[in-house]
Amino acid sequence: MNVAQDNVDAHCAGIEIHGATAGDVEAAREAFQTQLAGLGLGGYVTMSEVSGEHGRGLHFRLRRELAEQWAPHWDTTQLCRKLGLDTRGDPADLEREILLAMLLAPVPFPFPSHAELASAVRMRRYIVEAARKTALSFRTHEAERPEEYWTYAEGRGFTVLPGKCLITALQKATQPDASGRLYSFSCYRATEYVILLGIAQETRACNPELFRRLQRQAQTRAIMSGQFHDVFLREYGSMSAPLPLKYFVPGDRTWFRNPDDHSSDVTGYEGSWVFYLGDGLFSNFWKRDRQYTLTSKCLELFHWRNATYRDQAGELQIDEAVVEERVRQSMNDPSEVARILGIMLRLREPKGVYVDGGCIDTSREYPRWVCPGTSDMVLPDQ
Repeated sequence: MNVAQDNVDAHCAGIEIHGATAGDVEAAREAFQTQLAGLGLGGYVTMSEVSGEHGRGLHFRLRRELAEQWAPHWDTTQLCRKLGLDTRGDPADLEREILLAMLLAPVPFPFPSHAELASAVRMRRYIVEAARKTALSFRTHEAERPEEYWTYAEGRGFTVLPGKCLITALQKATQPDASGRLYSFSCYRATEYVILLGIAQETRACNPELFRRLQRQAQTRAIMSGQFHDVFLREYGSMSAPLPLKYFVPGDRTWFRNPDDHSSDVTGYEGSWVFYLGDGLFSNFWKRDRQYTLTSKCLELFHWRNATYRDQAGELQIDEAVVEERVRQSMNDPSEVARILGIMLRLREPKGVYVDGGCIDTSREYPRWVCPGTSDMVLPDQ
């Protein structure tokens, strides 16, 4: 396998695979090199040995000259265009983009085995594929699910009915192609469902026991919001150590903050939760065939401030038709686009602060480990 040795390149933190024994490390080396070669990426990667708090392991990174050429300043939104990848038509190209973006990481992605890395790549692919199919009805004050698969109870939330498959229930709730209709619930809850769907699809194949526990949990009590994050997700980047503005890996969940104090008071417009789909695109659950670019997302959030009004009850609202028209007008004026991006394409400020921050979050989220023996998902009701 054509993976070069490199002990000095510190441009990218990349991927780390650790093992309990020397045999584990060697097995991980062979498995990952085989995976890279199968995707035609072997010659693009450097490898070095590492040791630290996780023990002995291997460190894989994209070669420095390729990183600088393909993703200057860690801008991974250009990868598909520069490499001619068809991530919608070819699942292998999507996995190539995922791995290349991970190999470019400014902070390391750690794994206890190659099996966990392989599962992580597949879960990201499943998340992207599901996010592309997800569409909701935009009624932020309503919550509904397919009644033949879901039920609701106070204290338990929406749970899956006995005898119904979790995977099918999640697909029916989020994908109109599977259910024949759109359901109303928040984009944040929809991101949880898309992530859980990706986890369920992977564990059904790689860890059937964990899949059975996920199924039982879904029938017992919904895991939501902060608890969902703690149970199912890892977060990388922080307010004190932010990620580069344009660094995204396909399958990342991220938040675009509304940096306008006034319009952020409208329910549902505090910000926008989305997935990075690769190829410079972000999910749009309200109009799934009109996915966002980084530019169009910034313009949309900016123009929320120009579309506020008060309804007959005196409640602050946002007129989506005004937002859409304002975005269209801005897109026709390159100088206006540049002005707005100068305001929005900055890191967000802390909660409650509205001074001069932008809409880009400092962190991203992705699923925890799921393989037998190394999974770190702890379900609360089991």
